[in-house]
Amino acid sequence: DAGVHRKAWYAATCDRKMAEDALYRSNKDGSFLIRKSSGQDSRQPYTLVVFYNRRVYNIPIRFIESTRQYALGREKSGEERFDSVAEIVENHQRTSLVLIDSQNNTKDSTKLKYIVRVS
Repeated sequence: DAGVHRKAWYAATCDRKMAEDALYRSNKDGSFLIRKSSGQDSRQPYTLVVFYNRRVYNIPIRFIESTRQYALGREKSGEERFDSVAEIVENHQRTSLVLIDSQNNTKDSTKLKYIVRVS
């Protein structure tokens, strides 16, 4: 179990558009939630959605079958791996998360600060 159920930041029934709308409404840097990924792929079960600098970032959360761990974004060498999705959230509430804008090729970073609930 990824440790997401019954967490305040987990929006179980939320799709991408609902998540983005909720974060735009919050309008606070560091607002976030986690939703199920659109593709329903076992290798990428969840998406971390973060608001920063008037933008919403959808960051895939990958499940690594061989180690039964989770990691953010595309696979890269030396990446951080976590035993649960809850650990990813707890880690990035303390340490900054790098946000990569693939269109403009810019990098920002923020901590996960405000849980957004989807109504």
